[in-house]
Amino acid sequence: MRVAVDAMGGDRAPEEIVAGALATRSGTLEPVLYGREEIVGPLAGGLRVVHADEVVAMDEKPADAARTKRASSLFAVCRAVAEGDADVAVSAGNTGALLAAGLVEIGRLPGVHRPAIAIPLPAPDGPTVLIDGGANADARPEHLLQFGHMGSIFAEDVLGVAEPRVALLSIGEEPDKGNRLVREAHELLAGAALRFTGNVEGRDLLAGAADVVVCDGFTGNVALKTLEGGITAVMGGLRESLGSSLRSKIGGLLIRPAARKLRTRLHPDTYGGAYLLGLKGLVVSAHGSSSRVAAANAIRLAARGVEGGVVERVAARLAESRGHSSG
Repeated sequence: MRVAVDAMGGDRAPEEIVAGALATRSGTLEPVLYGREEIVGPLAGGLRVVHADEVVAMDEKPADAARTKRASSLFAVCRAVAEGDADVAVSAGNTGALLAAGLVEIGRLPGVHRPAIAIPLPAPDGPTVLIDGGANADARPEHLLQFGHMGSIFAEDVLGVAEPRVALLSIGEEPDKGNRLVREAHELLAGAALRFTGNVEGRDLLAGAADVVVCDGFTGNVALKTLEGGITAVMGGLRESLGSSLRSKIGGLLIRPAARKLRTRLHPDTYGGAYLLGLKGLVVSAHGSSSRVAAANAIRLAARGVEGGVVERVAARLAESRGHSSG
């Protein structure tokens, strides 16, 4: 399996991205690094490097990148998927530019209104999929319906959830709660061939109230970053408290194994990335601040998506849902 890795994308590129790629190399998985050969080559450790002269900055406008940076590593990994040189692309670079690259180089699946980012969130009995995590700041009810179908496929084929429960993120559990977008999306989801369980609130995202939580990209991104900030603050506060006195330090030694387990479950590096669903090829968006651990996990997530035939299953399910709605 060939994974095209944007070695220049992310706040800690190329060193951490390349190190993560090296950690995943095996007899069945071949990461291929895309970036400036003079920079990436000395770090590659025998991995193949494909030269890409330009780099998309993390703060660059996606439209500008699509117009002037087609020779960049970020666009090159998507083009590799489109041309059959790679099975999946991974980048920790500019998310908006990655979406633009996916649309320009790979294209949307037939009938897809908007691609969406599907992000696994930690929950007690297995991850919850949040979709959309930031690809679409504005959305219509029919977009959220498609997100429900795509997220359901992600949960089934990648996370192994049988008959995933799909819910809608809102400000209350009642069907009439929320803005116009949420109320209209609720009606569409309730009539779809999905195991729709109704609305959930933001406090339910880490509680496992649903296997798939649907929202527009603006709401999803705010929710995601709020969760990440909250988790970081709580874990940091716990670490500080456990070192504040001799008694606390002794208690810290006793709970250290449980605390490490909790940190692993809650840390963003554990999943490493998120699928950009709705394209004709598979693309994984990794955390902008990815460490080598996160980069490696994003590449492994990409490989699982190829093995699970995520793109093909999304295409089939959406075609089925279109037939259902027209019937």
